[in-house]
Amino acid sequence: MKRTILGVVLGAAALAASSAAFAHVDLAVGVALPGAAYAPAQPVYVAPPPVAYAPPPVAVAWRGDDDWRARQWREHEWREHERREHQWREREWHDNGRWGY
Repeated sequence: MKRTILGVVLGAAALAASSAAFAHVDLAVGVALPGAAYAPAQPVYVAPPPVAYAPPPVAVAWRGDDDWRARQWREHEWREHERREHQWREREWHDNGRWGY
């Protein structure tokens, strides 16, 4: 009987010890030193700037050639085109009887 009681007591002690091991009890000691304590700065919320609407940028086509000869050729072709168109208009005007004869 003594052995049975001793076994029960030892078993209960083992169960109590294992549950106490999982209790996670912490002991902390704090030492306060005199001095100034600063709180962290509070965040400052600033309103975003107003939305500014502007016209879209103008697209500029760059031909990629800065050769003066190429520019002169394009201008020459343009003048030739305008001259031919002017001659065509005068011819139409003449053929339609508005020449003044």
